[in-house]
Amino acid sequence: MADLRTEFIGIKSPNPFWLASAPPTDKEYNVVRAFKAGWGGVVWKTLGEDPPVVNVNGPRYGAIHGKDRQLIGLNNIELITDRPLEVNLREIKQVKRDWPDRALIVSLMVPCEEESWINILRKVEETGADGVELNFGCPHGMSERGMGSAVGQVPEYIEMVTRWVKKHSRMPCIVKLTPNITDVRKPAQAARAGGADAVSLINTINSIAAVDLDMMSPSPTVDGKGAHGGYCGPAVKPIALNMVAEIARDPATHGLPISGIGGVTTWRDAAEFMALGSGTVQVCTAAMTYGFKVVQDMIDGLGDWMDEKGYTSVDQFVGAAVPNVTDWQYLNLNYIAKAVIDQDLCIKCGRCHIACEDTSHQAITSMVDGVRKFEVIDEECVGCNLCVNVCPVEDCITLEPMAAGSVDPRTGRTVEKDYANWTTHPNNPMAVKEAAE
Repeated sequence: MADLRTEFIGIKSPNPFWLASAPPTDKEYNVVRAFKAGWGGVVWKTLGEDPPVVNVNGPRYGAIHGKDRQLIGLNNIELITDRPLEVNLREIKQVKRDWPDRALIVSLMVPCEEESWINILRKVEETGADGVELNFGCPHGMSERGMGSAVGQVPEYIEMVTRWVKKHSRMPCIVKLTPNITDVRKPAQAARAGGADAVSLINTINSIAAVDLDMMSPSPTVDGKGAHGGYCGPAVKPIALNMVAEIARDPATHGLPISGIGGVTTWRDAAEFMALGSGTVQVCTAAMTYGFKVVQDMIDGLGDWMDEKGYTSVDQFVGAAVPNVTDWQYLNLNYIAKAVIDQDLCIKCGRCHIACEDTSHQAITSMVDGVRKFEVIDEECVGCNLCVNVCPVEDCITLEPMAAGSVDPRTGRTVEKDYANWTTHPNNPMAVKEAAE
């Protein structure tokens, strides 16, 4: 049986599924319910200095829905905890005492003044928490006060504050990064330079979810006005995966532990983050959509998959996909694949033909010998995969590699399979360029 126990920067948890710093981790009641449901750890909602912030008493969320009102993305304008610091600290201490086997990380955000960090770190240490997460990611409200993403967008600030935290605290330190930046590798490098034990990403993405066309105001609307907020949920997963991979494969941050965040809804999402280098994953929107017990499906699904693949511990596949992440210039242009339609599965809806005919390469027929039939024209197919993605029937259309030695009817090129030598192959424009230089 697969062992899901995790040790991340010295912090142990029964599984890699943690709740992210957010409304679900704002108080003892929620966190205890989460632990009873099976979550391996939580990052307590971000603490700040007293007096606490004041949140809006009105709409805090905007949403993007898919078919049947499936929640695709959630935009929020909520700030850090609005509960008194001493109340939070007391509850954190009690929860850690009652649940010693679960990971309990405390998210922190205070002004960029060393004394402020010294004061709050001292108080958090007294709770017995396992570590701290520095919130350098919030894109709204707090950033306007010189915190959150206002810090996360300046590598020098990240390194400075991280150094303070490591200097004045014994606790492991995770730096939470903002995606609202051009190159996420720079903040990650700054975090490592400052002594961070790990990074977590991504925080929410700057966004306006919608506009109320009756009120002519961004949604959510508070007394006729709206503000940009932070976007999260399944829609941000591709962005998060890319940023995690960029840090995992950057030589300057190679080996830096990562806690992956961004649209994790199923065990498969979690496994993808872990394959790209995440030692743990943090979840928020899925819990807010389906409740805390969603973790049970994640635990069961990941365990079953690991058993099927022969993995006995999560460490065996963390980062396994990183060596296969490369830059476009190194993709093998001698690899050729063609779309193939399974006629037994085809429901003759015609979506593949329409998509290819109108927007791609006119490589799928609609009629054969006067009969409605959809077939791939190999001479025109470039293997772009669009038809596979628009087809409503799973596995009806597949992309099949051409055998080595065969000739592509579209280009006349002979298919090669010697991928290992692509970096020096004469068909590789980068290889030719480098040889000329």
